[in-house]
Amino acid sequence: MANLNTLSVNIEPKEGCIASAMRVLGQKWTALILRDLNSGPKRFCELEHSVDNITPRVLSKRLSDLESQGIVSLKDSYYNLTKKGSDLMPTLKQMASWGNKYP
Repeated sequence: MANLNTLSVNIEPKEGCIASAMRVLGQKWTALILRDLNSGPKRFCELEHSVDNITPRVLSKRLSDLESQGIVSLKDSYYNLTKKGSDLMPTLKQMASWGNKYP
């Protein structure tokens, strides 16, 4: 029987990759914020309206965290996905596909 470390190698190129992604995507609301930024730059108030039920305080914190992680940038009052943020879109599309298959 394979040990746990051998099994994780079959999924991850190196140990800790999934944990690294979860540090970004694991926070509540983050995937929905990134989903909405995928269609283009947005102002804070646009994100506040597009992400249902998020409070301004939580949105501000998530955007600040995403900026510090290099996922989102802020320029001229618009939030944009960086290259690093755009690279997460295939992962979000896979999550959406899974969610569609198993609602």
